[in-house]
Amino acid sequence: MVRPIVVWEEGNEVLSAQRGLGIIGTLFTQLPLDPRFNRTRIPENLHPDIGHRDVVAAYIGILAQGKSDFDHIEAYRADPFFGLSLGIAQVPSSPTLRQRRDQAAAREDHPLVHWGTVIRESTVTLLQQHAQLTPITMDGHRYIPLDCDVSPFDNGKTQKEGVSRTYKGTDGYAPMMGYLGHEGYALAFELREGKQHRQKGTPPFLVQWLRDAQTIISQRIDGAETPRILVRLDSGNDSSDNIDVIRQEQAGFLIKRNLRQQSPEVWLDRVKQDGVKSTPREGKTVYRGAFEEAPRRGHAPERCVYQVIERTVTADGQILLIPNIKVAAYWASLTAPPDDVLPWYPDHGTMEPYHSEVKTDMDLERLPSGKFATNRLVLHLACLTYNLLRVICQATIGREDVPLRKAAQRRRIRTVIQILSSVPRS
Repeated sequence: MVRPIVVWEEGNEVLSAQRGLGIIGTLFTQLPLDPRFNRTRIPENLHPDIGHRDVVAAYIGILAQGKSDFDHIEAYRADPFFGLSLGIAQVPSSPTLRQRRDQAAAREDHPLVHWGTVIRESTVTLLQQHAQLTPITMDGHRYIPLDCDVSPFDNGKTQKEGVSRTYKGTDGYAPMMGYLGHEGYALAFELREGKQHRQKGTPPFLVQWLRDAQTIISQRIDGAETPRILVRLDSGNDSSDNIDVIRQEQAGFLIKRNLRQQSPEVWLDRVKQDGVKSTPREGKTVYRGAFEEAPRRGHAPERCVYQVIERTVTADGQILLIPNIKVAAYWASLTAPPDDVLPWYPDHGTMEPYHSEVKTDMDLERLPSGKFATNRLVLHLACLTYNLLRVICQATIGREDVPLRKAAQRRRIRTVIQILSSVPRS
């Protein structure tokens, strides 16, 4: 057997490990960010040496590689491809990145700043241009789901502003996060203190999110009838205020009902009279149905779709001394039969992988700043960056030159980070 001869030669090529940033940069430069950021004026920094747009682009560049700490920018200051791919004239230093974020976040309410608003509107523009949304037909109408939920960020053992006890029993933040479509595009991330109840402040955000979502859908979906938004919320957001907002914006809703002090036994007695009964196996009885009821006193009645399961024998044959009763009830604007409506809600749980991608793939669970306002701005930038990666993910599905090991409707953004953003190229 002849052993191969390996020859090592020194070349003059410059290798860069950020090949995928060229795609990120192409998408980013299509957004109307340059003139808008150039028009912003931070009172503490009226004539910056490095433009605001370049500071934002630099941080998006490291976020797109799964890095969130400001100090990570130092590794790219001497890399010419990093700045070239993102259209950056001069890559900022770590202190510049941190200080500019702090200055902009502290002045968010100033009429000449509004970085958060510019980033949010750029996110909408990006999804208008590139989002691939698949409607689903129900009640003779087409719907695009909008899933909103809180996902705690564990920031324990820190002194960061706004960190407090979350409902998960950890110290951290409790941001409200919204995703559009089955493909999982991020519509908005709103940072909140850990102790804040999920319903507090939700109706005003729902108004903005619904209007942004409708703007995106009207541009991305062709057809005689523009799809409606279907808002899906957990029981922590079971509030008639949310229902009023959703109806006002002419959207549909499927909200898990908070049973509060209502006992399962009372529900079982009620549905035995009106529900449709089925027995999938011995010892398991399922009741499904719907009725009209007011969410609160003085409110108009809404449709409540339910499923109550009574188990007297477990699946492995164990007889129960006390029946096990599980109640699942939902406020629904949908008029379809309960058998068609009920399967729609479990898909709301697909948000958990989306949360994981933000917290782990993008390394954002432990936010980089000690200031609440700065972390809120970071989360806005994370939403835009997440969508840049998501657009690339969806664009590669179904392409012969980017094969999948098995059929899938979406890729994790980690795949883009690893494959597109971590392959050296001269």
